[in-house]
Amino acid sequence: MTSRPFQVVCEIEPPTRPDLMHVRHQIGTLSKVADRFLIPDNHIGRATVSSVAVAHEVQAMGGHSIACLNSRDRNMLGFRRDLLTAAAYGVEEFLFVYGDDPKSGSRTGQLTVRSMIDEVRSLSEDKAFAGVAPFRIGTAAGLRPLPKWKHAADFMFVQVSFSIDALLRWRDANPVDMPVYAGVMVIASAGHAQRLSAAIPDIDIPSDLVDRLDGDRLAGVESTCEQVLKIRESGAFDGVHLVPVARYREVAARLEQALK
Repeated sequence: MTSRPFQVVCEIEPPTRPDLMHVRHQIGTLSKVADRFLIPDNHIGRATVSSVAVAHEVQAMGGHSIACLNSRDRNMLGFRRDLLTAAAYGVEEFLFVYGDDPKSGSRTGQLTVRSMIDEVRSLSEDKAFAGVAPFRIGTAAGLRPLPKWKHAADFMFVQVSFSIDALLRWRDANPVDMPVYAGVMVIASAGHAQRLSAAIPDIDIPSDLVDRLDGDRLAGVESTCEQVLKIRESGAFDGVHLVPVARYREVAARLEQALK
């Protein structure tokens, strides 16, 4: 059982054009329920506005941000550029991930999540970062045995799952003394469920939820809000990583009432 306060980390859709209006609307709407905001990096293989820049925008609006950085698109020089930019903007928290398959082009192949963590941990001896507060680093975990090197992280996001039992089994089998956030996602439609299943083979979306979506566009919102409450009641996690997709308005409205 965790003794830390339960937190909701809301993922926002980063812009694929040089316009932050939609980002600001998401932040303003979800701020009713979000303790932190996660900003993806080149979301699902598409080029987006820098996650560090959007994280700075979140902070300018009074929120707390976590900027996601993937190893797929970076060499060491590009990674150091992002860290310097983050230090200049006051962005202090990152989630390091491998990255989705790119829509075009290829991976650089020069960095891994592990090497990114090692680089950040060495910055205390780097003159370029003198006087900069240490960055807090998170990693992502699947519902499988946790590699020991991931224990070096400051917090952890567990992959999206629709099974509370599967999440609890993973938590029992992988005890770590850091904040751990369980992934929950709104399924917006039956088509969305099919695309997600194709992209993530080991995800198990309940068939009854998919059936309900055909007649009720908010079935995914209701299911997600119920899952958030069950995870909180379990006491096994420090919070959730909530992916509301395009249903962020409905999620904010329902979750605000549910979490009271």
